[in-house]
Amino acid sequence: MKLEGKTAIITGAAAGIGAASAALFAREGAKIVAVDIDRERLDQVSDQIQKAGGACLAVTADVSKRDHVQNAIRSATEKFGRVDILFNNAGIVPAGKVETISEEQWDRAMAINVKSLYLFCHEVIPKFRAQGGGVILNTASATALRAVVDRACYTATKAAVVGLTKSMALDCVRDNIRVNCLCPGTVDTPSLAQRLAAFPDPAEARKNFIARQPMGRFGTAEEIAQAALYLVSPASEFVTGVAFAIDGGLGI
Repeated sequence: MKLEGKTAIITGAAAGIGAASAALFAREGAKIVAVDIDRERLDQVSDQIQKAGGACLAVTADVSKRDHVQNAIRSATEKFGRVDILFNNAGIVPAGKVETISEEQWDRAMAINVKSLYLFCHEVIPKFRAQGGGVILNTASATALRAVVDRACYTATKAAVVGLTKSMALDCVRDNIRVNCLCPGTVDTPSLAQRLAAFPDPAEARKNFIARQPMGRFGTAEEIAQAALYLVSPASEFVTGVAFAIDGGLGI
């Protein structure tokens, strides 16, 4: 029970890495505040955790809006008394080069992938400081460390996540607040399936995506969740400011 007695807010918790992390953290003893805009899937995740004997509060929110973020944090503290872990995992993956992506797509990606981190951390860091510490984990991407074709906006947002992570880690280190980020490679999630389905030949697209993976396969949400568990648990107490690559060798 690596997280016994802890309360963890997880954004983007309705599917993929967020859902797998919520389930794993709950099995390790954490009380979960699952945040997502997709209420139907969010309720499914919450129900599964509770049926397994865990504690989970589902909060519907647009993570790019301050009032939604404030409500999520307020709901967490009212339900469980405090917050110990913030996992900023929500994100979108816009495709396109700089000259092809629209301004609307650019602004939306920046709002969800970057601004949401600012909003949650802006609210949570003072609470962590007042209670003597806490842990923040952000989801960046392998593309923040190694660019890929046709992902200019996404790469920019995730590089921003890495930079923000390092800055916050340095600013908060004396307050017993650790800040790290994950840099996953291509992970087999509903989000990936949706992106592949948009190609003229989804099967061929999937084959091409796998071909660029040195290990010859995608990662799983559960594998990423295990890395997340390490970074939010006491096992990583001497780790802060790290961009942790878990990419099947993509960055080699």
